[in-house]
Amino acid sequence: MLKMFSVKHIIIGLFSLVLFTSCGIKKSLNDLPDISNYNSNIPAKVIVNDSTSYAGNNFLTKNKQGLWELYVEGDPLERGLLIGSLTKDLMYKQEAVFFDKISELVPSEGKQKFLRKFLSWYNRKMYKHVTNEYKSEIYGVTQYASTDFNSIAPPYLRSLYLHGAHDIGHALQDLALVGCTSFASWGNKTEDGKLLIGRNFDFYAGDDFAENKIIAFINPTTGYKFVSVTWGGMIGVVSGMNNQGLTVTINAGKSKIPLIAKTPISILTREILQYASNIEEAIIIAKKREVFVSESILVGSAKDKKAVLIEVSPKNFGVYEVENTNQLICSNHFQSDAYEDDRRNEKTIKESHTQYRFERMQELLTESDKINPTKAFAILRDKNGKDNKEIGYGNEKAINQLLAHHGIVFQPEDLKVWISSNPYQLGEFVAYDLNNVFSNRIGNPSKVSISEERENIDKDPFLLSEDYHNYEKYRVLERKVEYAIEEKTKLNDEDLERLVSLNPQYWKAHKLVGDYYYQNQKYSKALKAFNVASKKEITTRPDAEYVTKFIKKSQRKLKR
Repeated sequence: MLKMFSVKHIIIGLFSLVLFTSCGIKKSLNDLPDISNYNSNIPAKVIVNDSTSYAGNNFLTKNKQGLWELYVEGDPLERGLLIGSLTKDLMYKQEAVFFDKISELVPSEGKQKFLRKFLSWYNRKMYKHVTNEYKSEIYGVTQYASTDFNSIAPPYLRSLYLHGAHDIGHALQDLALVGCTSFASWGNKTEDGKLLIGRNFDFYAGDDFAENKIIAFINPTTGYKFVSVTWGGMIGVVSGMNNQGLTVTINAGKSKIPLIAKTPISILTREILQYASNIEEAIIIAKKREVFVSESILVGSAKDKKAVLIEVSPKNFGVYEVENTNQLICSNHFQSDAYEDDRRNEKTIKESHTQYRFERMQELLTESDKINPTKAFAILRDKNGKDNKEIGYGNEKAINQLLAHHGIVFQPEDLKVWISSNPYQLGEFVAYDLNNVFSNRIGNPSKVSISEERENIDKDPFLLSEDYHNYEKYRVLERKVEYAIEEKTKLNDEDLERLVSLNPQYWKAHKLVGDYYYQNQKYSKALKAFNVASKKEITTRPDAEYVTKFIKKSQRKLKR
């Protein structure tokens, strides 16, 4: 998925669009869903303690692994109101984190004002591409949203915009994608012959953004019951499974910069999860909606006993099914015939890290032979490169880039799911059985987790290692060095030496040292650092070309 640098791209790359901000915005600003047929009366919230509250049969509770477990039922407005009531504090925290990040990236009040105008203009048609059901649910949620962020937009519009933030961000970020990787195995590729799906969701908007994950169990009046991994204020789906054993996960593809927002991908996948029971039904729903970015949707189906990729983009649509194998891999490029001659897709394969991760996943699945849940967790936690090469912690060529919002494993035919707890996908994987979660949901919630505790998977031993603690120190120091380079402030040589010693196999550590020394006209030290970086596993072709360029520039400087 993506790192949170997209706001700068919006400001720099699309500034001219502010000229059009008055065109066609009024209708979108005034649009509200029709809630006349829905129930607006919900039970009062009862607060049991800091980690548990309920309203009728609906509840929010925090388990011992730190995951918030949410259960709501009812029509769209009821669901929204209940989600808003129960998760009000979590929604506030999430918005605060998100908008603090924007303020950090765009400190200028003038540019922030432009950004608000841009969002109004860019999202002016989104309301036409979100069904009344989901607009009503969002509207209900936002009745409990804070007014502290009204300078961005009023709560309902703000929430609608945020549901498209993923799409806007990855479309405007060119090759700065952080790659999600997923796989599905079935038949002779799994120990029990049943479908098994694993994925890492590598959306990174800062550590605080992933702090309060919500495992939402939704029981709608129409459609199927489902579980989704989400966060405060988000009703869309990035990873989920319904009670028919249908799963959806999303992987970003390379997009042309869209000129207008349409259906957010997470809303499309929400509709698939709620209303499809098999692959054919999922395809029909996906074909109905106009999207504004490119995305691979991995759909697994207990009824079909297999998985496929639905590959959508603004002007193309494809379905990819594997032939002569029972194993499907998805990274960040398209594989269906519909995209065979797509130049952006070809460029992504050549220049980014998507093909590398695809091949690494092939290796891991081959090494594991027949997959079971335990092997799936180990694959999602793998930090090495191809041929088990050490490529540095945090390298985007790894399956586990040590920044995932969550890792998840599905067993659709048994309606079982395992979801990682913090940090990244290294914490304990918590098991849930949808058969049990959605049965006997009458009365107040129990004071214990609704998870299947005996089936939980232990945290990664890596968490207790010196390498992990060094990596966390490295991340802090990396930000310090990046800031010094950006702001042209001075550092001690000891900081630079420590940066590479904390993560010696990571190309970026050496590249940053080279950048700092080159900026400060210490060309001999810069050349040495760039030369070391060039021998490491560099993430993308543009990154490798950058390092090569500065090796030559440093050499020229030394010859003068």
